[in-house]
Amino acid sequence: MIRMRRTRTERIASGRALGVLGALAALWLASCAQIPDTSRQVTLPQAPKATEASTAVQKEHARILAAYGGEYDDTKLEALVNRTVARLVAASERPDLKYRVTILNSPAVNAFALPTGQIYVTRGLLALANDTSEVASVLSHEMAHVIARHAAIREEQAKQAAIVSTVVSDVLSDPNLGALALAKSKLALASFSRAQEFEADGIGVGIAARAGYDPFGASRFLTAMERNANLKPLGTSDPRSLDFISSHPSTPERVRNAQLNARQFTAPGAGARERTEYIADLDGMVYGEDPSEGFVRGRRFLHARLGFTFTAPQGFTLDNTAQAVLGLNDGGSQAMRLDVVQVPVEQSLTSYLASGWIENIDQRSVEAVTINGFPAATATAKGDPWAFRLYVVRFGSDVYRFIFAAKNTTAEIDRSFKEAIHTFRRMSLKEIRETRPLRIKIVTVKAGDTIESLARRMALHNPADRFRVINGIEPGQALKPGEPVKIVVE
Repeated sequence: MIRMRRTRTERIASGRALGVLGALAALWLASCAQIPDTSRQVTLPQAPKATEASTAVQKEHARILAAYGGEYDDTKLEALVNRTVARLVAASERPDLKYRVTILNSPAVNAFALPTGQIYVTRGLLALANDTSEVASVLSHEMAHVIARHAAIREEQAKQAAIVSTVVSDVLSDPNLGALALAKSKLALASFSRAQEFEADGIGVGIAARAGYDPFGASRFLTAMERNANLKPLGTSDPRSLDFISSHPSTPERVRNAQLNARQFTAPGAGARERTEYIADLDGMVYGEDPSEGFVRGRRFLHARLGFTFTAPQGFTLDNTAQAVLGLNDGGSQAMRLDVVQVPVEQSLTSYLASGWIENIDQRSVEAVTINGFPAATATAKGDPWAFRLYVVRFGSDVYRFIFAAKNTTAEIDRSFKEAIHTFRRMSLKEIRETRPLRIKIVTVKAGDTIESLARRMALHNPADRFRVINGIEPGQALKPGEPVKIVVE
């Protein structure tokens, strides 16, 4: 995501932050990178005084909001989640515990709870779920971690490892930077153990069943998350773009375990699902990227707030992450990255390219150019086995950095990179007015409607598969006239 606070972006990506060229290619192309668990580590030590504890909780809350795009304001969904939590708490082993729920403005599919009783759920998770029992299964799982003190135990482990002090010192000065530091620190910590996850699954299914929800919602949603993860166009190591499945692996064994737990309480088909009511509350909800962070539309990226757009080369799929826009071609042999930094006005773009921002630049290739009226510079660089075409473009008070990479580059490939950079331009006022976020629209299946016909109405890549996933439609399952379904529209 291209954010307004470029000084922070420059701090993240300054100097040699991109590293050697081989490491860059690995960052773009790794589809199975080790992903840290942004969702659930609690790094603040328990304070001895109530006022200190309150301050610590507020700081933790601020860091989480910074990491996940702030709060998502939707009174219908807030009421739904709060009702569900209240029902689950009353049926839990600890009805005396108090919870506060925050819906996060993030497309990631995630939910987590802190030992203090703070529960967070993303709008991306709510968009993927298809009934209240599925949401209840996630919330009861997170409540189970609190009840079993899993997070508190791991907090102690974190303190013993002396990681907390490093994270907190980074956080105090800048909540946004602190959010990234907090996420990155997960690399040094163990996730919840396999035994703890299975224990939370068992406790959570029991809570949901006693609350009257369909306990098989857990196995359905675990399956939905895995199917959703398989549709992601790019692997990313951005620690703030993580989803629930990154920290809660949805293995076949875990799905089977959830089914076995559910059968201890009831047979399939029993318990409340509340699908119709739940689906209705999703109507109009923002889907995908937050409007303030820019949009991916096929090969095109648009940022109405910053007022620019560009189109990636043919065959590329784009991914709008918290640090950059990343692109990968169909075969994985080409990649690109776009981010934004601040460069002093007095420094020329050619000198910036040659300043050590990236290694192994061919100094003879550094050249000043103009891109649609904007001052720019370009250069080439080589790594093993990658070749790079670099561009920096001064747009307003910022500099946009494009890095194109290819294995076995050719003149034709380099020409496609040059054509792509020349699509970078200022958006017209008409384009800015017409750029709207994607939203969920609830429609009723009519006689003759098919998955394919409804999917054609969706403004998404791979619409038929996405339609099946967001509506929980299993392979071979047909639509039923009269039932409500989700589509995604502008």
